[in-house]
Parts: sequence; C-alpha cells; structure tokens
Amino acid sequence: MMGHAGMAAAAVRYLRSTGGPLSSLPAHHTPATPPRLRAVRADERLPVASGEFRRVLGHFASGVTVITAPGRGAEGPAGFACQSFASLSLDPPLVVFLVGRTSTTWPRIARAGVFCVNILGSGQRTLCRGFAVSSALTGDKFAGVPYDRAPVTGSPRLSGVPAWIDCVIHTVHTGGDHLIVVGRVEALGADEDAASAGPLLFHRGDFGTFDGFGPVHPDP
Repeated sequence: MMGHAGMAAAAVRYLRSTGGPLSSLPAHHTPATPPRLRAVRADERLPVASGEFRRVLGHFASGVTVITAPGRGAEGPAGFACQSFASLSLDPPLVVFLVGRTSTTWPRIARAGVFCVNILGSGQRTLCRGFAVSSALTGDKFAGVPYDRAPVTGSPRLSGVPAWIDCVIHTVHTGGDHLIVVGRVEALGADEDAASAGPLLFHRGDFGTFDGFGPVHPDP
C-alpha cells in the first residue's frame, strides 16, 4: 500500500503533467520534502520585527480560555489565561494550546500531566484578567474563584464557564519561543445557559463580544 509520502509525490507528478498549480515547482520539491530551515545569526536582522508581528497578528480575533491543572503534593492548582487554543483532531479527539517557554505555570501543568480547558463567556473578563497575571505577582490565582473538579483528571473546572474540556497531555512539541501542547480529550461538556450570553473574545489588545470591541472595563 502506498504511504502518505508516496501519495503526495504521485499527486505532485500528476499536477505537473497537467500544468496544474505545482507545475512550476522544481522536481525535487514535493510535500514530502519540506523546505530547508536555518537559524538566524546573532548579527542578522530578524525577517519580521516582533512588534510588527504582534500588531498584524492581533487582527485575528480569538476566543479566550483558562487552562487549569490540579496541584501535586504541596502545590495548589495551576492556571493561566490562554488565547492560543484550538481543536486539532476528531479521531482521536485532540485539542492543542500554546504556552510560552518562560511560563512559570507550565511546569506545574506538566508535572500534573493533565489539564482542563475552561472556555470563557462574555461576562468573565475579570476572571480572565486574574489568570492573565503571573502567579509570582498575584499569589494564589484561585483565591475567591469558585470551581469544582473535572470528572476524569480532577483539574479545576471554573464555575459559570460556557464549556469545558478535560484532557490528558498527549504530546508536547517545540515551536520557537513557545511549546505546543496536545491534549487527548477524556471528557467535555457545555452549559447552554452560560453560553447564551456569547463568548469572550480578544482582538487587537481588547476584550470584546460580537457587539463590538473597546477598552477593558471592570465587570458590573
């Protein structure tokens, strides 16, 4: 049976023979042969300035989540606000989130080996801000925050969230200055009443809803 690489190469050969969109690619360039990468030298200008990268990519609106994990030993539970979350696979059920390599919360989640994705609703801006600050500055992020335990992993499931996804860490990949964490979904659920108010969104540095974006104000 032909493998994925063989099928990709056959498809490229066919498109070249018919004058398709890959006909102008060099013969050695197929989906099974990715372009060569190299590191940027210390004296070399970065191809994209970080500030410009952040400004342009900020035009992509995203939902907001809080990733939580149970404590281990004397440690309390861990959690941080995360925009970089997405579904990844239906079979098996996988999700993915990104976390900075310098995060002080990530090692605690890694030690737990499990996590819960709490998808935030439009009225949970204050909750998000509490988890967006380093625990080194705020202390216990869970102080005064109501939650119960997700059914499989025991990770904190925050009260009032529109949806939650209970996961076991499946794989972790490197991605520049971030880590790409893939989780296998063990349980999940949604609260339709909480979801009726709509999601909490983030766009160009501001929280917002489907009604529009603006400066962040305290919740009433």
